[in-house]
Amino acid sequence: MVRNEEPRLLNFVCTKIVEPGFQIELDRTAKLPLAEQIRESISRAIESGVLTPDTRLPSWQDLAAQLGVARGTVQAAYERLSDAQMIETFGAGGTRVAPRPHVAATRPKAPRLGAFMKAYEEMNAGPAIFQLGVPAFGGLPDNLFSRARSSNLLKTGCLSSLLYPDPRGEFELRREVAGNLSIARNFHCHPEQVFITSGYSSGLGLALRVLSLDRKKVWMEEPGFMVTRKGLELARLNIVPVPVDADGLNVDYGIEHAADAALAVLTPGQQAPLGSTLSLRRRLQLLEWAASNDAWIIEDDYLGELQLQGRPAPAMASLGEGRRVIHIGSFSKTVSPALRLGFVVAPIELANAFAEVAATLAPAPSPVVQLATAQFMHDGHFVRRVRRLKRLYSAQRDALCEQLRMRDAEWVNAGLAVLLRLPDGAPDVRIVREAMTAGMAPSPFSAWFANPSWTLPGLLLGVATAPEEHLAASCQRLFEIIDRYRS
Repeated sequence: MVRNEEPRLLNFVCTKIVEPGFQIELDRTAKLPLAEQIRESISRAIESGVLTPDTRLPSWQDLAAQLGVARGTVQAAYERLSDAQMIETFGAGGTRVAPRPHVAATRPKAPRLGAFMKAYEEMNAGPAIFQLGVPAFGGLPDNLFSRARSSNLLKTGCLSSLLYPDPRGEFELRREVAGNLSIARNFHCHPEQVFITSGYSSGLGLALRVLSLDRKKVWMEEPGFMVTRKGLELARLNIVPVPVDADGLNVDYGIEHAADAALAVLTPGQQAPLGSTLSLRRRLQLLEWAASNDAWIIEDDYLGELQLQGRPAPAMASLGEGRRVIHIGSFSKTVSPALRLGFVVAPIELANAFAEVAATLAPAPSPVVQLATAQFMHDGHFVRRVRRLKRLYSAQRDALCEQLRMRDAEWVNAGLAVLLRLPDGAPDVRIVREAMTAGMAPSPFSAWFANPSWTLPGLLLGVATAPEEHLAASCQRLFEIIDRYRS
């Protein structure tokens, strides 16, 4: 009799049946079924190389007798191993370990994050004081969140339909986006030109798939967004860094160094990260270059109408009927990055190509979130939220600048950030990592450069995530860290 209260160990001792040192341990007090325990033990032995290919196993009747379990228990374990192609049954030839790929002597180590993903994780760590790229603390607006949960919206949101949703996005949201662009960005387009995406990166990927510019040259702002730079690299484009000044992208430099480029990617409304607006002269110059060279322009309108001084500049795509401009926007800064919602406005001649790629490779996200956002915009909540955020951010920026002024710091306003100058040679990346341990997440200015010779040390302090009640203490702690690195 087998004592059920004790774990049972089995050593296979039959000649040429099982390798030495292999044991099956059964714990009858465990929640895991006995059949699964047997399967796991044999599977581990096969994967580790203890049981080599063509090794013969006992019949399930014999193994059941040795283990003191029901024959059906071993049979179930063998059947699962057979389904996984780990063992084979040959009738009179018995059950044997199936051929396996060569097993390394040591198990491969878990993959490590590369440099880009480490930087990406640091950039998106938080929420924290001075963090870029996210709106004010507080999460999704309550009325939008409640709309997404409402039963009426779910019933009309295609969940009750047996049809696939439109891969271009729900028409209600595309119509609201087109209407908002015409008012806020002076950009008139048809809803049929609008494609809903899972944010900026998704929109960039959609555009690059449509354009298919493998190995062609592309202008990119220097400094510029590292996610854009990595996306262009992964699309196998040859990046030509083009410097930025107070008038935005230096188009003369781009033409002089790479007039044959097939694409330019830029942030003309508010340059990321410096905040300058592309001048009208350079906009017209850029459009003329694109038309003359059959090139394309991707406008990353990452802040949309969230300009804190004066009326937002018109969208780049509002000029020249938008024939050479692909406009990308998102709701990450105006509503919340948790929505994972953005949009692309394609030139009319590319609309069909965008529709084909969206239908096959990059369909729009959840209809429920789209319809909730459409209703949020239709009811006027979106416009009111943008106005409220602009007032809040203006006050927070002024308070931050006052704190910097009190410390005789050097800084410049940069859109929804303040660029704090650091002493020469100060390691901005190390300062940021130390600041993160104190609940702050400024962005190292040097990380926005591709050309090391152009790199400048500095800290980009996000305005949206700098509530006034925490500013004095946060600035005090930040400057204590900076002072330790002064030469």
